[in-house]
Amino acid sequence: MQLRNIFSCVTLDDATAKARAARDGAPQSDCREIRSRVCAAGRDHNHSFLLSYIFILFSGCASLALSGCGGGQIIGANANTSAGSLQASPNNISFGSVPLGTTTSASVALVNQGSATVNVSQVTLAGQSFAVSGAGDLPITVPAGHTFNLSVSFSPAAAGMATGTLTIASDAEANGTLVVGLSGTGTAADTPNPPALSSFSCVDAVETGPASDICTVELSTAATSGGYAVSLTSDNAAVSLPASVTVAEGSTAVSFTANVSAVSSTETATLTASAGGVAETFAIQVNAASQVGTGAPELSGLHCGRSSVTGTGTDNCTVTLNAPAPSGGFSVSLASNNSAVGVPASVTVAPGAAKSSFTATIAAVSTTQPATLTASAGGVTETFALQLNAASQVGTNPPQLSGLSCGSSSITGAGTDKCTVTLNALAPSGGFAVSLTSNNSSVSVPASLTVASGAATSSFTATIAAVSTAQTTTLTASAGGVAATFTLQLNAASQVGTTPPQLSELNCGSSSITGAGTDNCTVTLSGAAPSGGFAVSLASNNSSVSVPASATVAAGATTGSFTATIAAVSTTQTATLTASAGGVTETFALQLNAAGQVGTNPPALGELSCGSSSITGAGTDKCTVTLNAPAPSGGFAVSLASNNSAVSLPASVTVAAGATTGSFTATIAAVSTTQTATLTASAGGVAQTFALQLSAGVPGLSINATSIAFGNVSLNTPATQSVTLTSTGTAGVTVSLATVVGSGFTVSGATFPLTLSSSQSATISVQFDPTVAGAAGGTLTIVSTSLTNPTVTIGLSGTGVAAVAYQVNLSWDAPTSSSDPVAGYNVYRTPSSASSYVQLNSTVVTGTTYVDSSVQDGQTYDYIVESVDAAGVTSAPSNTAVVPIP
Repeated sequence: MQLRNIFSCVTLDDATAKARAARDGAPQSDCREIRSRVCAAGRDHNHSFLLSYIFILFSGCASLALSGCGGGQIIGANANTSAGSLQASPNNISFGSVPLGTTTSASVALVNQGSATVNVSQVTLAGQSFAVSGAGDLPITVPAGHTFNLSVSFSPAAAGMATGTLTIASDAEANGTLVVGLSGTGTAADTPNPPALSSFSCVDAVETGPASDICTVELSTAATSGGYAVSLTSDNAAVSLPASVTVAEGSTAVSFTANVSAVSSTETATLTASAGGVAETFAIQVNAASQVGTGAPELSGLHCGRSSVTGTGTDNCTVTLNAPAPSGGFSVSLASNNSAVGVPASVTVAPGAAKSSFTATIAAVSTTQPATLTASAGGVTETFALQLNAASQVGTNPPQLSGLSCGSSSITGAGTDKCTVTLNALAPSGGFAVSLTSNNSSVSVPASLTVASGAATSSFTATIAAVSTAQTTTLTASAGGVAATFTLQLNAASQVGTTPPQLSELNCGSSSITGAGTDNCTVTLSGAAPSGGFAVSLASNNSSVSVPASATVAAGATTGSFTATIAAVSTTQTATLTASAGGVTETFALQLNAAGQVGTNPPALGELSCGSSSITGAGTDKCTVTLNAPAPSGGFAVSLASNNSAVSLPASVTVAAGATTGSFTATIAAVSTTQTATLTASAGGVAQTFALQLSAGVPGLSINATSIAFGNVSLNTPATQSVTLTSTGTAGVTVSLATVVGSGFTVSGATFPLTLSSSQSATISVQFDPTVAGAAGGTLTIVSTSLTNPTVTIGLSGTGVAAVAYQVNLSWDAPTSSSDPVAGYNVYRTPSSASSYVQLNSTVVTGTTYVDSSVQDGQTYDYIVESVDAAGVTSAPSNTAVVPIP
């Protein structure tokens, strides 16, 4: 008996073959085979073997048995064609519940796991409310080992379950037609409950006529666009009402006045408010008018129907006396401390009546504001507090704390830092309380603050005490189980910043000097001077003005001073002082006047002007007062004032003797809304003004990616890409959140909320670590205070691929003749160049094939086979087949 033609085949499973081809850039060709046959003489029972191997780089190799053992070695080659194999991932898409009027999308990956190109000839969609995109012009070509993505969307037009199918037809030999199931449920969009009339009441249930009563109707929820009309009626002619009132959009209540006429006997009036099929009533008892009092009454009360008004509208108010008004009535003066609330100059309580009503007219405001109404008479004053809300400031969703930020993240020495808490929705009626803490006794904060009703932010001041060493402080804001933190670096006063400063300004106290004298000057840096100080060179182009050769800004300081010494001149001259450092030069012009040049005519204030009429964010503005003649000896003092607390000025500026102008600096704090500040200069009964517009800085955020594709990533082998966030607006931007949705995707590299000053950048890392093979998708959502793109969604994609796995397939021909029948075979393996073979099979192999799946990448193995007879006697080994594993 003779055993013939033993072969081996190294194969790679379909999925990992595709991944290996993509990794190595190899073509996905048919199997490449190398076969050799070597006949060797058997032992005494005449078993002889021919062992060959087939080296297969990729999958798709079929076993091939060769026969015809001659007396030598035969080497041949063969190639099998393996067609493409297309799969869809996923093969079912459930969109879940989707609100009507919205669209949800999902990706379908067409994966060619074969070794030949697949052409998709047709993409068919069945089912209403579904749509497919990404197919482009057919046919779609999917090379071997590649993936093509289609996008399927669901836009429900009606409530209820919807189903459909996506059918992909191709020329793939395997799975030529793919069907992807689609399903989703349309749900009614969340809509706020429509308002309904919920109550109707008046201030007084008993009136003595003539009189008036303030009444209020309330709704169950805020009025919608256009307002909510309520009809009013009275069943007694002695009490008259408006035919209707309208609750303003966004408001829940409106007040009005019920006018009560005099009656001769006690009567009852039932007032009715009705809207939307709902009616509410209120009963008023009307008494006969009392006699006109002879004593002098006093003002005893001021009351309005509503203490909070949203948007434009009116509020009905009443003044009350402690006794009936005398003959001729009783006059009460009225006032409001807020220009958005208008009231009459006075109201008169009719003779015999104890109260009278008036209407306060409210104009729209852009931010929550308080207003105080005042009624005064006979030395008695009564007040009523009224809160004004912007029309858009009525939130329906309960807010949550979403961020805490401060103006500076690093403070040197003692100082203050303005901080802001931010909500993710507008604060409800009554406001939203937030607790505040600091973990460092050097930084003190209020125990709490309240975000006003209708607002989403509120600010507080952190007070910093000087420290002797660098320290870190964590400020914490907490509310409703949510906490937000901000880290503040405290530096000792002598600590020097790491950013190299630049010379930014040269300024002197006077721009005009008459006769001999001195002028105190200052150089200013853009940041703190480094260790050792910062030297600035000084020069003057006029020999009458002498300055030191240099001035040094001390380490950690931002300013340094020096004195310019002025000699007397005989004619008017101009001197230019120059400060230079690090390639930056700043100048200051100084006018020199002869001592006798002080004018004899008294000057008058002629003009007030500033360098800029519009400032965005915080900054400074250099302003000048101008006289119509030179200032007299001793100078000319001009008082300064600003009507806006965001703009601070010196109390006064003095125009130097002989000069006609004097300069000062207006310091502007950042504002949250556009405002106008009026600066006033006054002297000698003359006033000049300058209007300065203050604009809120606009936060903006730029993100350097709209999508991130990770491509093929081996399972359990993380891949990372970076995303850069850059503040591009005129004000700092706070990134409150960066979240990732999608299996295998994570985000890291930053702590939120993250505040970026203008032009500052930060980098976050997105990682894809697949645990299962196949295409994966996700999103990175970034939420910030940017006005242009507060929410940015970045698409994420990647494909998990399995690690490469090989196996060796061995096969051989059974002997055609033998005096000792073969009962089975034993298979042996050893690493090449080793001499110790190990038997692979634990029991006798009865067939003529064996699969070795325990090989490792990059190794080379030697295989031999021995036949076994019924007595367990083995033949001589076959020839050796050397098999390299890629």
